[in-house]
Amino acid sequence: MNDDARIAALEQQVAALTRQVGLLEDTFAVRHLQFKYGYYMDKCLYDPIIDLMADDCEIHFLGGVFRGKEGAGRLYCGRLRNRFAGGTDGPKPGLLMDHPQLQDIVDVAPDGLTARGRFRYLMQAGTHYTTGTAHQWWEGGLYENTYVKRDGAWQIQIIVPKMCYVGYYEHGWAYTKPDAINNLSKTFPEDPYGPDELADAPLVLWPQTDILPFHYPHPVTGEPVEMEK
Repeated sequence: MNDDARIAALEQQVAALTRQVGLLEDTFAVRHLQFKYGYYMDKCLYDPIIDLMADDCEIHFLGGVFRGKEGAGRLYCGRLRNRFAGGTDGPKPGLLMDHPQLQDIVDVAPDGLTARGRFRYLMQAGTHYTTGTAHQWWEGGLYENTYVKRDGAWQIQIIVPKMCYVGYYEHGWAYTKPDAINNLSKTFPEDPYGPDELADAPLVLWPQTDILPFHYPHPVTGEPVEMEK
């Protein structure tokens, strides 16, 4: 191999390694973005959560679809902030809302501009008896999200949190009532904090089970893994 051929081969190798490093850096950036979302959820920091979202974001939550930052604001800064944080951002005495993000699988598109991510969350939540209402529960579920990189920064474009189970701490999930949580039933503006539209999909909550579709194929066979019908 002459010098020109060796130089060309090295240039190709450097280009391939540069692409690989770029994809690895993007993978870490998406993971960190989702982890930071979880930390903000822990402390009821809903304004910073909105800033993680793309302008054309979608949040699929309890059978509703919230579109754009205006819709995201109704969900996070309206519904959730009023329910859990008394209408203001930040941690509150006697309120526990830990929301760790676990078991992450992130796949970045070859162009480095979009990505998909699957995460598990395991929530420990409750209110201390000194608040006047002692209440504690477990909650577990999954996220299947889509991310987009714009102006060099990764943002959440589509976020799909799927609640899988809830259970009161005293009795656990073995005693969860089948109708413990219901889908949203009204849209905005009839519900001031409601979604832009309702999805035609029932909420499947423990003791019922289903599969949140995987964004990735089987790593060995390359085939999709789907729930048998």
